[in-house]
Amino acid sequence: MSRAPRAVPSRLRRKRVLKAAKGFYGRRKNTITVANAAVDRSMQHNYIGRKLRKRNFRALWIQRINAAVREYGITYSQFIAALAKANISVDRKVLSELAISEPAAFKALVDQALAA
Repeated sequence: MSRAPRAVPSRLRRKRVLKAAKGFYGRRKNTITVANAAVDRSMQHNYIGRKLRKRNFRALWIQRINAAVREYGITYSQFIAALAKANISVDRKVLSELAISEPAAFKALVDQALAA
């Protein structure tokens, strides 16, 4: 049986890790054992950050909607409950965009929700 050369895949693996570690400080960017740990940890933070971004944006949209409906004398929770009662299903991202860019359309939604 012939011997399989292992230099190519291991070099490619190391290159991939060191490329991902580009921009890190100290030995984390050029020593493979330290870079491996740093890249693994950075990927974990990356994964968690993708979940946090969704959470943060939803909180931002809720704050914007709350600020917009306070002008009409109701709270965010009353507004969302009124929308549900009126059978209007618009997500929070679109509601916050309407509140910012189309105040007239948002006012119409508020009036419809309060009428129900």
